[in-house]
Amino acid sequence: MFTAVAVAGVPSAQPLITSKTSTTTSSNSRARHHHFNPRASLGAPPPPPPRQESLKSNPLSAITNLLWGKSLPPQLLISIARTIWTSTWQLMMSQLAPSDSSGRYTRPTSKFRALGFSRENSTALHLYVGIPCPWAHRTLIVRALKGLEKVIPVSVASPGVDGSWEFRDFGGVNGDGRRIISSGRDGANGCRNLREVYGLRRGGFDGRATVPMLWDVESKEVVCNESYDIIQLFNSELNELAENPSLDLAPASLKGRIDEWNRIIYPNVNNGVYRCGFAQSQNAYDAAADDLFGTLDMLENHLESSRYLCGDVLTLADICLFTTLIRFDPVYNILFKCTKKKLLEYPNLQEYMRDIYQIPKIAATCNFEAIMDGYYKTLFPLNPGGILPVMPSGCEHEALSRPHSRESLSSSDRRMESFVA
Repeated sequence: MFTAVAVAGVPSAQPLITSKTSTTTSSNSRARHHHFNPRASLGAPPPPPPRQESLKSNPLSAITNLLWGKSLPPQLLISIARTIWTSTWQLMMSQLAPSDSSGRYTRPTSKFRALGFSRENSTALHLYVGIPCPWAHRTLIVRALKGLEKVIPVSVASPGVDGSWEFRDFGGVNGDGRRIISSGRDGANGCRNLREVYGLRRGGFDGRATVPMLWDVESKEVVCNESYDIIQLFNSELNELAENPSLDLAPASLKGRIDEWNRIIYPNVNNGVYRCGFAQSQNAYDAAADDLFGTLDMLENHLESSRYLCGDVLTLADICLFTTLIRFDPVYNILFKCTKKKLLEYPNLQEYMRDIYQIPKIAATCNFEAIMDGYYKTLFPLNPGGILPVMPSGCEHEALSRPHSRESLSSSDRRMESFVA
């Protein structure tokens, strides 16, 4: 019979044979072990006393410890702080996200429309965008797919601490070495921020300086700041300058279906996530969440048998849906409280998003680090601490680049690679 005994100076794995002699040895060893004092033998110093916060090193902690020690703050203080914060939050939200009397977010309308745009009246165009903005993202995608990068330069602004769009240098290479869209300087006017650019137009400007914005370089005038007008213009009005003029993202035969999808997707998904995140009453939030997830359920069912929204052909409606879906799990699900389901829980929508992401040139328009920074570090009323969460693994480039099976839904073998160089 073998018994392993851990004693000082004897390895715990060493067996001691049970016999008369060994029993005595074991008893003596156990006796010595009983009186063994590890602290005395090792000379370990006593544990230090708890560190006291000094007024100089951490004044806030020192003051709170002085006032109520380790207890929670008094109820009166909590009530006062809550009242002040709630009032401040409502004030900031009224400027950031205007709402109606029910607390429902109402998106301001775009001031500059391109309905009467004529190529003859505008010979040099410049596009202003911000990477976090899904409305600006759709213009970058159509610009890339049509091959307009050389004729329509772009300046990429970053969100400033006050929520305005600023121009500053930023690296254009992602962590995995891919070339991606990134913020930089104003390449058309050399301005410090977008408000200065808007102010250059004749008569100035005192409204919201929003992205995307299409600028006439020669006349120094805003051509358009409505995203859907801009992508329509890029798709059909500049074909003589485009490298891929044959690509039509809004064919006449599908116009009715595209418009129908836009009427569903815009209020319930594109703007629906903002209606959730910017809701200023529980009823407004509940209604927005019901509309959002009811529409996502409907889209999930539709995409089970259709590769794109309008069948085999990628359209502007798909581009508009994609720029919301690509932000859903990393941003809207968390920050905007769109929590009923993650996009990952919609297998058809997830594969549909990956299908579009893998179309040449589209992945390069997706800068996930800038997207998350732009939301979590800028929307102070929604994230006062500025803590940036970890990117969900399913939203990283490697996961989005995995093979999908959407091609099997196409009735023809025409792929976007045939259109995009």
